[in-house]
Amino acid sequence: MADPFGFMKYARVDNPIRPVEERIKDFEEMQNALSDEERRKQAARCMNCGVPHCHVGFFYAGGRAVSGCPNDNLIPEWNDLVYRNEDKRAFERLTKTNPLPEFTGRVCPAPCEVACNEALHGKGITIKDNERFIIEQGFKFDWVKDSGTPLRKNGIKIAVVGSGPAGLSAAWELNKMGYTVTVFERDDHPGGLVMYGIPNMKLPKEIVQRRIRVMEELGIKFKVNTEVGVDVTAAELKKEFQRVILTIGARSARDLNVPGRQLKGIMQAVDYLTLATKQVLKDGTKANKVLAGKKVVVIGGGDTGNDCIATAVRQGAANVRQLEITRQAPKKRLASNPWPQWPMVSKMGYGQKEAQELFGGVLTSYEMTAVGFKGKKGKVTSMTTSKVRLFKPIEGTEQEQPVDLVLLAMGFTGAQQSVLDAFNITQVNDDYTTDQEQVYVAGDARRGPSLVIWGIHEGRMVADTVDQSCQVRV
Repeated sequence: MADPFGFMKYARVDNPIRPVEERIKDFEEMQNALSDEERRKQAARCMNCGVPHCHVGFFYAGGRAVSGCPNDNLIPEWNDLVYRNEDKRAFERLTKTNPLPEFTGRVCPAPCEVACNEALHGKGITIKDNERFIIEQGFKFDWVKDSGTPLRKNGIKIAVVGSGPAGLSAAWELNKMGYTVTVFERDDHPGGLVMYGIPNMKLPKEIVQRRIRVMEELGIKFKVNTEVGVDVTAAELKKEFQRVILTIGARSARDLNVPGRQLKGIMQAVDYLTLATKQVLKDGTKANKVLAGKKVVVIGGGDTGNDCIATAVRQGAANVRQLEITRQAPKKRLASNPWPQWPMVSKMGYGQKEAQELFGGVLTSYEMTAVGFKGKKGKVTSMTTSKVRLFKPIEGTEQEQPVDLVLLAMGFTGAQQSVLDAFNITQVNDDYTTDQEQVYVAGDARRGPSLVIWGIHEGRMVADTVDQSCQVRV
């Protein structure tokens, strides 16, 4: 490392977040960038670790959780290069493993940072912010397009179904290898989760569209408003393309099977966020008042629930509350949850902080769920809640409260089965192959709901698998 004692010289400084009273007035990006000089100081904090944990995924909890980067990013290398003012080399190191760092540099929870050796006694390195700086330099100096330009085309056609992180990652890598790639997307814009599942203030849609433009310039074709099984059949794709990769995500959302669920005003979080983003794309980023005077309840305490809260705040809701079926995490890390595991402690997301500042009172009710809804003229007007124990309602604890909009943010169960059925897939293997020789599955569709970086990793891996199969058989 250029400065092995940088972590002792410089305090951690995160990219500044706009104040609550300012940022809730629009859907503009919340985060601002540090100066280049300050960014290089932050990169200098990366120490000369004997055994760095940040860049190797460390699995625990029976393999269900990961600390460190599951994509094996070369983090110490590009941190050092940023400090040395060698940004192009840093870009080359970063994009060896991560073709879409403008997404992870904004929305990844950064398990790499909590696994950082410096996090043992401090706050870790600003790996995520450093990553964002590197890719923005890449776009600024046109390194991105150059890095994705194939040396030659091989004439082999590949179809990618779904354009979320896994689909975009696979398409980028395969195009770079020389394949002719067409991406099919059922929505009206490419991007999947990063377009419609994450709000604009967290990940600006211009950032997504910027990547799509570069991919199109490099020859990748996008066919939007095209749903497999409706607008194009599985048989047609298999006939036209030598390989088909399904990166359709895990969009089958958990529902709440209680009386009154059919009432209007109760909707899945992803549908709500999609409509909100479409309105931003249509009308711009100024906050609107479509929920003025409305009482909103978000059911679910994860990132999606947090995004719903923040969106409702910007849409002028009169009040926003949240129900979470699990118990509140401890305030301090338990001995059973040691470094470098992800710290399972209670904390507030950006949307929760906004709602708390605006509305006060108790924002999140833990160990609580909804057990029924009532309405008038087909529209929800009230919700009955109940305390829970071991995820089951406790009789006698029911309470009724008025509500105008209920958002279900309870997670997802898996891929859309109808698409898998269309290809007659009954088995998906660990190496991304299926029992249909021509068809592959990757991303959340294979592993279940997960982080954006996992989607990017799986897209890269399935591209390699497809490339190897074509080298052998074509």
